[in-house]
Amino acid sequence: MRHLAYLAVLAGCLLGTAPLELLLGTRVYSRPRRLILTLLPVLVVFVGWDVYAISAGQWTFDPRHVTGIRLPGRLPLDEVLFFIVVPVCAILTLEAVRVVRGWTVGDESPDECADPTDGPGGTGSSGGANVAGAGAGAGAGAGGGAGEVG
Repeated sequence: MRHLAYLAVLAGCLLGTAPLELLLGTRVYSRPRRLILTLLPVLVVFVGWDVYAISAGQWTFDPRHVTGIRLPGRLPLDEVLFFIVVPVCAILTLEAVRVVRGWTVGDESPDECADPTDGPGGTGSSGGANVAGAGAGAGAGAGGGAGEVG
């Protein structure tokens, strides 16, 4: 069963973030084009990096902890799944924060942005794009790094 350890960790990650899609309605899986366009650069860069590192003898995988299914370049299937699962979980988490905080990024349809507490031209109770000025710790908001002033 040790050979399934990597897959078990990945399954745990997916199970742990599944409620974000189901309960908060992050809609990550319901927008496949957006998800694929997000994952594609990750896969290209990191699969290429791993294949290079494996071929150069700089990187190996313990055969006791992977399934043994190897793809071209001697890359374990488990590793490719890692490059899909971990970013998906990160995206689910980010989208869940956006849903809870009411943050928008500009690609939402007008229906998605509607806030029933908004008056004409108002920002509603969620703060909308005015997150950076929302009080203590504002510099750590969406896109705000340490040292930035809102």
